[in-house]
Amino acid sequence: RMEDYDDLMLIWTPQSETLKETYGEYLLVDLIEREGEENQAAVCEVDGTAVGFMSLCSHVNVSLFQECFDLGPFHGLCKPRPEDILKVPRKPSAQGVEDESNQTSQEPEPVSSQDLEHVPGADAAVQEDGAVTVSQTELLVGDVGTTGSEGSAAPLLQTDEEGDLHPVDRGTLNAFCIRLFCIDEKYETRSLDFLHYAFSVFPDRDLCVILVPHHVPEFPLIQSFVRAVPSCTSRLGRELYVFHRAGLLTSFNVRKATIDDLQGVKMLVETLSLNEGIWNDSRIFTEARKDPDGMPVRAFVAEVLDQIVGISVTRDEMDIEYIRAHYNIEDFIHFNHHQQEEHGHLCHFVLNPAFHHYTKYFLREILRLGHKSSLYYPIYPEYVEGKFQRPCAHSLTSALHYMAPVRPRRQIVYPLEELGVNAPSEQVSKDQLNYSLNHTNRKLVLESKVCINTRIVVVGASDVGISFLETLIFWPRLKFNNLTLISIHGLPGKDPQSSKHRRFLINSHCFNDEDYAQMSLCSWVNVVVGKMTGINRAAKYVVVSKEKKVPYDYLVLCMGQSYQASAPTGADISGVTSKWPQRYMEKVPSNHFTLNDAQDCSEAARWLEENLVSSKGNVIVYGNTIDIYTTVETLLSLGIDGSRIHLVQAPLGSAGPCLSDAALERAVGEALAGAGVAVHPDSVLAQWGQGDHGLIAWAAFTTATHPLRLQCSAFFSFAYRTVDYETFRAINDACLVFDGRLVIDAKFHTNDVSIRAAGPLTKFSRRYYRDELTHSDFNSKEIGFELAASMLSLFDPTPRPSPEPPEGSDRLIPVYRRCKVQGGVLPGGYNYLHVSKPAIPVPLDGEHDPWDHGMEIVTGEAGRGNYFRIHLNRYNMVDSITCFSKEPFPVSNYICLYGQHERLLNDLCYRWRAGQLTDLYSYFREPWSMAIYHDRFIDLQKELRQTLMSEQVRE
Repeated sequence: RMEDYDDLMLIWTPQSETLKETYGEYLLVDLIEREGEENQAAVCEVDGTAVGFMSLCSHVNVSLFQECFDLGPFHGLCKPRPEDILKVPRKPSAQGVEDESNQTSQEPEPVSSQDLEHVPGADAAVQEDGAVTVSQTELLVGDVGTTGSEGSAAPLLQTDEEGDLHPVDRGTLNAFCIRLFCIDEKYETRSLDFLHYAFSVFPDRDLCVILVPHHVPEFPLIQSFVRAVPSCTSRLGRELYVFHRAGLLTSFNVRKATIDDLQGVKMLVETLSLNEGIWNDSRIFTEARKDPDGMPVRAFVAEVLDQIVGISVTRDEMDIEYIRAHYNIEDFIHFNHHQQEEHGHLCHFVLNPAFHHYTKYFLREILRLGHKSSLYYPIYPEYVEGKFQRPCAHSLTSALHYMAPVRPRRQIVYPLEELGVNAPSEQVSKDQLNYSLNHTNRKLVLESKVCINTRIVVVGASDVGISFLETLIFWPRLKFNNLTLISIHGLPGKDPQSSKHRRFLINSHCFNDEDYAQMSLCSWVNVVVGKMTGINRAAKYVVVSKEKKVPYDYLVLCMGQSYQASAPTGADISGVTSKWPQRYMEKVPSNHFTLNDAQDCSEAARWLEENLVSSKGNVIVYGNTIDIYTTVETLLSLGIDGSRIHLVQAPLGSAGPCLSDAALERAVGEALAGAGVAVHPDSVLAQWGQGDHGLIAWAAFTTATHPLRLQCSAFFSFAYRTVDYETFRAINDACLVFDGRLVIDAKFHTNDVSIRAAGPLTKFSRRYYRDELTHSDFNSKEIGFELAASMLSLFDPTPRPSPEPPEGSDRLIPVYRRCKVQGGVLPGGYNYLHVSKPAIPVPLDGEHDPWDHGMEIVTGEAGRGNYFRIHLNRYNMVDSITCFSKEPFPVSNYICLYGQHERLLNDLCYRWRAGQLTDLYSYFREPWSMAIYHDRFIDLQKELRQTLMSEQVRE
């Protein structure tokens, strides 16, 4: 009522006068402007005082919402009709094909039991491998059964010419919207009471929707709503929340399933991709109460008004010792306070979206009725025995919001033979398919995470970008709903069979396939496959592949630098030119390879196997980085004879030699000569000629001694690494400061407050007077963590005490402490590892400065393949490790040695001086060293230090 406007002003009395005038007038204008529409307003009073206001509108832009959000679970906000399309068969789109719907909005085919029979928990999380894919989905199409309390409603879809799917508005509008809502903070927990009146105003409509800006935190009212999944390219700038009329029912009851519930369960899950698995497990419970292998099974149903609206199937968790050893589950529970039988495995969880806000209650009742204190849910990676599963939705998608992802623990590589009876049990050390673990317990199910809807777009799946996303995902108090990754080849680690091809490039050992499987980024991160070609800072969106526009609130650039095709200088090969290196601006021939990630390596290996292994042409490997050695070794392993490989070494840059030790250079040189590989030092590409089909047929180089001309069937270039040209154009056209690299400050800020950047793409501003120091000199995983930590303060509402920074610290470059790692297989089959402190690379003669040389311990010889070198600084701390061995060695173990004092290494210096050390490889396999490799050894160090300090104070 308009006369309630005076009372409405009382809502703002605790606020400032400005706020009172602004919001009060806005509400009044909203009532007046829409007086001719079918609208209603509701005022909530307490003791005659208005404490809340809600403005309702009958007009809903369904076509816009269907374009920007996945509304399949709610039938496109329309009433079902007989002519609606219930199912549309569609094959998965091939990677690289643009998906106009930008989301997994098709009814996927069910996965056969043969595809999943060896994977525990057949409802593994797998996503569509498309060009533009939304992987993080609260509610997939058909994933949560019915949209109402009267029956199943399948998605309303249509296909376009390319076979993509879109919702179709063929039914009557079935929704109204909340235009404005405000309530006194003291009464906000009673916000849901407004909806009883709202639905009585629109008796013919079953759905209520509300649009909320991305930066607004979830308030009590919308915590009862279901968040609609937006498409990555939605530029609406709002989050859409949906509530069904049936959600007001309070007769939500959870009980154990009975045989009479099977028909209701079948109706509930019949539209799900995994309906067969859920139905079979439910039937097994009602008939036998256990799996075929004898494992007890429990099934629980949720019902409203005697109708089944939810089903959950659990069993006892028998791998709890493995979970405890491989995951940081003790971050959430005191493990010793829980009995073995109190740990449960959540196999299936399905709940009607109308009752999504009862999920926490459903989980709590599962724990109570099943006599469990903890529940675990694994998400297995997409691949199974080298092939991809067909895209399907797992039945726990909507419940992941109420579960916590558990960080994996770094594992010790045990020398089982040396340990003997002291080796860990097979139950802990067994090999099995890696998975991401999600967990909830009695305490967590009562706690609410803070949902962050701010759109954070990360460009580049580099080690820095993956570390940044990992930190946000595993942050305990926050849940980020709008994380998006833009990458040329999507998420890394999706094809473990390509690991053998990854040997083309040196390994940073930041992440491996096991890490990617245990993170399951596809469950939390939207993935857009393509290249960033533009940034619109004013409208705040990124252009991908010159077509798609991905909006952002915060943009994080982590593309790094990549190998580029190096242009021939065009000089006469008898002379020397100074025009080097330069970017090749024309179309790159198809037999010219620049390798930057695992996908590039796999494609190159496939091309070589199809076109070169059985022929007689030459392969030219050209460059000046350590990748030239790993590439030559991989070519030899593919069956290409060494006499056909020419290693053309470009002039060294400022970074110094490829390998860290002259003895290793000699050993690799001898291995190359033994394999028949021709080495041509200090050569600059001058010309190349193209033959049939535009392929490189020959290449000519200028050298200091004589001209060099080689026949060429394949050309690998590692001579020119810089920022990608299209990336540079996008950054430069957006007027971000670019000075050879993207300029940032010590807090990762660019000259745009909404854009951060990190990694080798960047350099520090010149006001720090350290132009030679960049993020390339530090550990990429640490850089990504610090980047995430610098942004978490923007979102985390929990106040954290932080000391005042010293005056002038803003003019200092931050200190990073983690080591830099390089590892790979070099010619001759040598396994190589170099661990060094983060610093500017220096030549060998500069590294061996006698003033600060410290001490060097070396065992073995490079030529014999048993070389192990440890360098201690003047404080007797390990600051460099080099391994060069014919036999494989535990890299993760040796990385733990970095930064340790020699006294912790079993009095390393004393034993070296006493002549007791002859082989460091066997020395670091002894049982005493296992403690140092333990992931919680640093916690033990801190605890002992605190104990010692307290004893000193007491004395």
